Amino acid sequence: MPAESVPAAEDSCTGGLRRVARVVLLDPRDRILLLHGHEPDDLADDWWFTPGGGVEGDETREQAALRELAEETGITEVDLGPVLWRRRCSFPFAGRRWDQDEWYYLARTTQTATAATALTELERRSVVGARWWTCPELARTHETVYPTRLAGLLRTLLDEGPPAGPVTLDTEIVQ
Repeated sequence: MPAESVPAAEDSCTGGLRRVARVVLLDPRDRILLLHGHEPDDLADDWWFTPGGGVEGDETREQAALRELAEETGITEVDLGPVLWRRRCSFPFAGRRWDQDEWYYLARTTQTATAATALTELERRSVVGARWWTCPELARTHETVYPTRLAGLLRTLLDEGPPAGPVTLDTEIVQ
């Protein structure tokens, strides 16, 4: 299924926010793929997160989502669906503060083997792997996962299907 295009007026960012495309990637068993990351100089400061990253140049968010997914996981055979959620977040990482406007795209794949193929230098120092999670595993974990309500959001997605339009999530500010 082709990605839904979002009008350019809706895709603008103000205030110096980094434009980010993230992927909620589900396999045939409805497991979600999350990457395991950590602060580059502190392995104990770790978390799980969806694949994705910043929009580069004149690419669309859909193009950024597919490019980032391929670079971070090696997965290229996906059906990219609609934008599920939008969120603004701010967090410290690698010695600076990141302020982001994130759009989360639904995607499905039958390809479950992962291999990071084109990580940046910073990603090589901070991403240590990937794992497929079931919804119950996510709901039970005591590990840090972003966005913080991902288990509930995934449960709603699996129970009700994609929302009619993107849902705006609460802003997350990590100190």
